[in-house]
Amino acid sequence: MDLLAAALLGMVQGLTEFLPISSSAHLILARAFFGWDAGVFGSAFDVACHVGTLVAVLVFFRADIGALVRGLPALARGPGYPDARRLWLIAAGTVPIVIVGSLFSDVIEREVRTPVVAATALALGAGFLLVIERLGRAGRGEEALTMAGAFGIGIAQAAALVPGVSRSGATIAAGMALGLRRDAAARFTFLMSVPAILAAAVKKGLEPGGLPQDAQVAAVFAVGMATSGLVGYVTVKYFIRFLARNRLDVFAWYRLVLAAATFVWLAVT
Repeated sequence: MDLLAAALLGMVQGLTEFLPISSSAHLILARAFFGWDAGVFGSAFDVACHVGTLVAVLVFFRADIGALVRGLPALARGPGYPDARRLWLIAAGTVPIVIVGSLFSDVIEREVRTPVVAATALALGAGFLLVIERLGRAGRGEEALTMAGAFGIGIAQAAALVPGVSRSGATIAAGMALGLRRDAAARFTFLMSVPAILAAAVKKGLEPGGLPQDAQVAAVFAVGMATSGLVGYVTVKYFIRFLARNRLDVFAWYRLVLAAATFVWLAVT
């Protein structure tokens, strides 16, 4: 049962990490609804699944990642140098989550990873998506993004440490608020997620009990990571295409339905 649950949770992670519906909320709610053991499928398992989706990003955006690596020697020339510009933007966008994660990760881990918080954030995030779709003027590419704008998107990424906010939802909406096209905002924010997910994985791996302690738990982690990576690759591929022609409203309405269903479930259990 543990391996089947790991595969299902990995599929949930791979699908919801890139869609603006919050992977962390879905993992928390799936565990709560089905009664899966949080001791095995806790935050360390979540990070393992995030590593799977990180691999999906690295593979799908391999050309962009290669360009970033080639631009590393140009970093010292400053953000105005073309080959280093995206690296500087990603660095600016990563600062907020480093600060917030360093100061408040323990509080977030203890206090906010609950179904109530996840459902509330899902509902509030849905409203934000609907407002941005109606008020935003998203028509520009990444070339229009400034360092201040990247930092603002980074603040949205840091807010997504709260389950239910959604990293992709918050950052894509923030990019649209700055005038970026949906697909351009998604491409930049998915690349910006790489250092944040990698840092979270390293931090969790260094903590006591952060890594699997026996072969059975290691197998659970491996299955979750593999399924999240495979499903994540397919999801990001078609989601980028979807964003080029479609609005985010469908995801906002889904969030509202899931939030309402969660509150009903909490009221009757």
